[in-house]
Amino acid sequence: MLGIFKEKLVNAPKELKSPASTSGCSKPKLSNEILNDFMSSNSSNAFSMCFGNDALVAYSPSNSNSTHHRFFSGLDDIYCVFMGELHNLSRLNKQYGLSKGANEAMFIIQAYRTLRDRGPYPADQVLSQLEGSFGFLIYDHKNGTVFVASGSNGQIGLYWGVAADGSIVISENVDLIKAGCAKSFAPFPTGCMFHSEHGLMNFEHPTRKMKAMPRIDSEGVMCGANFNVDSQSKIQTMPRVGSEANWATWG
Repeated sequence: MLGIFKEKLVNAPKELKSPASTSGCSKPKLSNEILNDFMSSNSSNAFSMCFGNDALVAYSPSNSNSTHHRFFSGLDDIYCVFMGELHNLSRLNKQYGLSKGANEAMFIIQAYRTLRDRGPYPADQVLSQLEGSFGFLIYDHKNGTVFVASGSNGQIGLYWGVAADGSIVISENVDLIKAGCAKSFAPFPTGCMFHSEHGLMNFEHPTRKMKAMPRIDSEGVMCGANFNVDSQSKIQTMPRVGSEANWATWG
């Protein structure tokens, strides 16, 4: 998978940007160059979708370096790329009124729509119900929002970084991210979700803030940051009742 989103849609965490990306010998690439790298390194049935100059999503249904299932789905201007497998998908489909044949990407879109349109649960509770290994990316073109999540078991590794034009880049392909973002990249933290309007949160510990820790690579150069739960912090939240609990309010 690949998602690239301009700064007007997504403000990348400032800790992802490394000074070495502008002063080192390797420079970050522009968005179109990263997309070209993705398309050339994947199978002939890979495709991409561009949404003006602000966003693009690319997908390849197969990857020789991965054994994980991959799904792509789009509905009502919401697009989802999903990697992994949900062991309780049948129960979740029934709970959300989907057919038995709906795959994981279809379910994630339906869950997102339910939460976005004032569903009964906050997002962290919904993600905590997902059993299995997963990493997914959602782009809601109508609302111009991006949502990313990675399961807590760490079996689906996602990475994010910053391109030469300041766009945020998200992919499971670490080599693509390294080549495209130079030193300004990091693993996407497991057990976490990122929303373009509300930032990063650990869905297992939604009342705790996230803390950025600088990453130092094998060359001794600062390379983005790891984000961990700050056990000493606490997010103040208001109790929510009924329809006031929705996708747009966290924790």
